Amino acid sequence: MALSLDPEIAQALAPMAGAMADTTPPAVGDIAARRAMWEPIIGAAGTAQPIPDDVKTSEHHTTAGDGARITMRWYTKDGAAPGPAVLFFHGGGYIFGHIDLFDGPVSRYVSASGVPMLSVEYRRAPEHPFPTPLEDAYTALRWLHAHATELDIDPDRIGVMGDSAGGGMAAALTILARERGGPTIARQILIMPMLDDRTTTPDPHIAPYLLWSYDDSLTAWPALLGEAADGPDVPTTAAPARLEDATGLPPAYIEVGQLDVFRDEDTAYATKLSRAGVPVEFHLHPGAPHEFDSIAFTSDVARRAIADRIRVLKSI
Repeated sequence: MALSLDPEIAQALAPMAGAMADTTPPAVGDIAARRAMWEPIIGAAGTAQPIPDDVKTSEHHTTAGDGARITMRWYTKDGAAPGPAVLFFHGGGYIFGHIDLFDGPVSRYVSASGVPMLSVEYRRAPEHPFPTPLEDAYTALRWLHAHATELDIDPDRIGVMGDSAGGGMAAALTILARERGGPTIARQILIMPMLDDRTTTPDPHIAPYLLWSYDDSLTAWPALLGEAADGPDVPTTAAPARLEDATGLPPAYIEVGQLDVFRDEDTAYATKLSRAGVPVEFHLHPGAPHEFDSIAFTSDVARRAIADRIRVLKSI
């Protein structure tokens, strides 16, 4: 039997597929066209479900090492008990997306789990290539630890979470924090993470179902890494799949769809962490493409995925 879309996901995707059938995909390297195409889709997906009314937000700012001002949005649920918190990084291939577009998903995670989240407006490539986005993430991690008391959270129970490029950022941040001796990260929650700049050979079995394409990756990684992309000198903090020694990294929750460009690198990363003695929970969702959960949010597979994420958030 050949690979195919989950029927519920296929039904949810049908209107989008029809609308895009006559659209020519952006050329490799065309970042402006990808921003123009995807940011409205992300925004619409984020507001397609109700925004919880029991979650409050507040804006905070900190200063990166190069003097840039970083905006962070703090999400809390009314009446939540003191405890863990999560640093959240949005997706977008490192080249598009803003925290505003992810208000819906982050609010829903906080409402369902009771765990507060700090969403980070990290700077994007190619205007700000590696290591700037990761250094922004590290600055936010240090800020969250430094303000743990006033935010009523336990500094030993801070996790990192992200989807797609945000998942890659979360994974990279755990490696960077290990290299620098802290701050402590209690858990890494990696949702269909973007981990490997060397994933360039198309898999014909999944090619018909891709939402994030190989051409998208061939645009995004060079935007982040420049000419170093797919070469021998990319650091593990830029592409975590290149990590050789995963010893001492925080416990990981990793999930990806079987019809996702990132499937193989995510599967391999889960194995790599496991072989280093890192506790790992891994899910490979059959019939699911990239970002299936935001497009087909009423599907059974999306409901199960969200429930697993909420369970893990509560366990930090």
